[in-house]
Amino acid sequence: MTDHAVVHDDHDHGPDPRFFRRWLTTTNHKDLGALYLWISLLMFLVGGVMALVIRAELFQPGMQLVRPEFFNQMTTMHALVMIFGGVMPAFVGLSNWLLPVMIGAPDMALPRINNWGFWILPFAFTLLIATLFMPGGAPAGGWTMYPPLVLQTGPAFPFLIFAVHLLGISSIMGAINVIATILNLRAPGMTLMKMPLFAWSWLITAFLIIAVMPVLAGAVTMLLTDRYFGTSFFNAAGGGDPVLFQHVFWFFGHPEVYILILPAFGVVSHIIPTFSRKPLFGHASMVYAMAAIAFLSFIVWAHHMFTVGLPLAGMLFFMFATMVIAVPTGVKVFNW
Repeated sequence: MTDHAVVHDDHDHGPDPRFFRRWLTTTNHKDLGALYLWISLLMFLVGGVMALVIRAELFQPGMQLVRPEFFNQMTTMHALVMIFGGVMPAFVGLSNWLLPVMIGAPDMALPRINNWGFWILPFAFTLLIATLFMPGGAPAGGWTMYPPLVLQTGPAFPFLIFAVHLLGISSIMGAINVIATILNLRAPGMTLMKMPLFAWSWLITAFLIIAVMPVLAGAVTMLLTDRYFGTSFFNAAGGGDPVLFQHVFWFFGHPEVYILILPAFGVVSHIIPTFSRKPLFGHASMVYAMAAIAFLSFIVWAHHMFTVGLPLAGMLFFMFATMVIAVPTGVKVFNW
């Protein structure tokens, strides 16, 4: 008998379509965690370039490099890119990687929603960055989008609003997934109070995201209708109140601060016990402190607004609430 060698001459040197299909359709929590971390790194680089433009312009008094309008566009876009494109996806990526491993789950509870929540992000960031190349340039009213200044944005304005909506949808999908995973897929015997603090930080953060992202969506939608549909939510000439936007925005904006910092607290709560080689003091008090921070974050929003003419009683309340929210934060620091 003779052996016939089978020779396969493959002259296709292009990219393997299976590679793209794998990453496009993956529902594996580690794959999606890696994708979140990569897009976060990319957005950090983009935001970092914008920060360099800002700092280079401020290097000396006077105008050196860019026009004032472009400088304001850079400050606005830098903040939006860093918050929604840098920090939030980075922590979502960490949660995708670590949560199932920490609680003994095989994967996230809703893997297809996990995939969908990620792939919304590239489209949202494309819309956001594309505003820089539109007539009139990107939004220049600051990341807080205060009217009436932000309503002077050119044709890029609806793209900004649509991008914010997409980012909110992605965040809410991820938050639902985290809650479903933690509440339903914990290993047998792992009660909630036995969970690692990183898992607790993300459970609390997920509830914050679901609570406040629709508030931001409502605020920017009212801006959109003021601009294009003749409403007067924030237009004083039509009976509206520009300060109302500040109330609505900061009702989202202050919990957003803790959406960004609570996962970092969870990370620190693992790093310190690991390298000090001793268990974290007061596990239960750390959980209650994070829950208290999340609750109190809803009643301190107007400390961003002391210059708008709030009643004295309102100012005193928000001053007091701001002091109170430091207490659970101090509990965490002392436990560390």
